[in-house]
Amino acid sequence: MMVKANKREIRCDSIGFSDLKLKQRPGDFCYGIDAVLLADFAAKGGGRKRAPAQKNKRIIDLGCGTGIVPLILSHKTDFKVIWGLELQEESIRLARDNIAMNHLEERIFLEQGDVSDIGYTLGGELKESFDAVCANPPYMAGNRAIPNESQAKHIARHETSGTLEDFVRAASYLLRPRGDFFMVHRPSRLVDILCCCRQYRLEPKAIRFVSPRSGEAPNILLIHCSKNGNPELKVMDPLWVYDGAGYSEEIEEIYERK
Repeated sequence: MMVKANKREIRCDSIGFSDLKLKQRPGDFCYGIDAVLLADFAAKGGGRKRAPAQKNKRIIDLGCGTGIVPLILSHKTDFKVIWGLELQEESIRLARDNIAMNHLEERIFLEQGDVSDIGYTLGGELKESFDAVCANPPYMAGNRAIPNESQAKHIARHETSGTLEDFVRAASYLLRPRGDFFMVHRPSRLVDILCCCRQYRLEPKAIRFVSPRSGEAPNILLIHCSKNGNPELKVMDPLWVYDGAGYSEEIEEIYERK
């Protein structure tokens, strides 16, 4: 279905989880498999044999865009309260429309603000108030890559308004002791990620590398950290996206197509 807003197209898609739908602008930034993997990783507890109890607990998604991760989490988890924080005005407006369209206003709460100043953005009363934080930060450091034509895409992919350190610092600020931090990023930033997480008392507990196909180099990294956790890192079995002509069996299961 297509509707028009401000002379720019908005596409409304079924996301494949229950009957949830999502409005997004193809000309700006549409969600990809990274968001789905992050939501599923967080829902399963980030490498634990069993996900911890989620009922009556709170999770926040930093840089939530149009709300895709909170929507998937609402389907895959029992978190009582799901928050989303997003800087871009157009994205947060669409996110609010998406929450209302899916009748989730009593469970998902959204705020517009900057992760680089989390104390000012959300206030001191939310410090150490969340049981879990998830994030899909911009992957590219600074302005090293060629800017995209869309400003929204550029902000989403490049560290122009929020660096890796900003997201990690914000997660540490918001998490209660022993709370969980789940992040999707790029393997090329692994050293930066590990150093930064430990600096802010987020101890890496599990990592998982994701490759396009079996035998190919990974291009996605999932990491789970525990605030004030003990040092012990588990390297999970690798995940590959494609198997033959289609998605691998595990990806099909993550998308709940099996």
